[in-house]
Amino acid sequence: MKPVLYGAPLSPFVRKVRLLLDFKGVDYDSKMIIPYATPEGYEALNPLKRVPALILGDNVLADSAVIAHFLDAHYPEKKLIPNDLLLKARCEWLEKYADYELSAHTTFTVFSQRILNRIAGKKPNEEIVQKAIHEKLPPLFDYLESQLNGLHFIADELTLADISVASQLISYEHANETVPDDKWPKLAQLYQHFKQQTIVEQVVSSEKVMLKKILGA
Repeated sequence: MKPVLYGAPLSPFVRKVRLLLDFKGVDYDSKMIIPYATPEGYEALNPLKRVPALILGDNVLADSAVIAHFLDAHYPEKKLIPNDLLLKARCEWLEKYADYELSAHTTFTVFSQRILNRIAGKKPNEEIVQKAIHEKLPPLFDYLESQLNGLHFIADELTLADISVASQLISYEHANETVPDDKWPKLAQLYQHFKQQTIVEQVVSSEKVMLKKILGA
């Protein structure tokens, strides 16, 4: 019984779940659902009409964090959420930090203005973009930099914390921005190391092809 993931691949929240499944080696099906243009009936899967949603057999789950935590427990062969209670709590905190704090600026401002506005035939508001890049994001990057000691946030191996942060930074890079290594060397190194993994390269490459087709560039 394969899980079915609903959502748009360019969503960092859908990407987070896709990467978790890919790192675990779990086969799954994808169903395209575009945020803000969900088809009639999608509210039965997610009453908020957001992505992602997941179906496994007769069970339906919504919200990327809920889905990711369920999948990590359901497919325990390669754990991406630590069993240690303190490390688990830190993983959950950094995931939330990425989903709520980073996303407000990397995805819902910079990516939205430069990519989604372009798709909709609108011009980006560069004043808002520049404020996000130079005022809003630096203190968030400062905090993430302070949490790093090596190539991962909380353990010697990859966790959902790393995936969650990197998923937001991928959207940021799609909008032609990245973390400057002269200001945040540890965070930049983590991101570059993360992207070099074959699983991530395949996901990012497919997204770039999709963006090129959509934008016609």
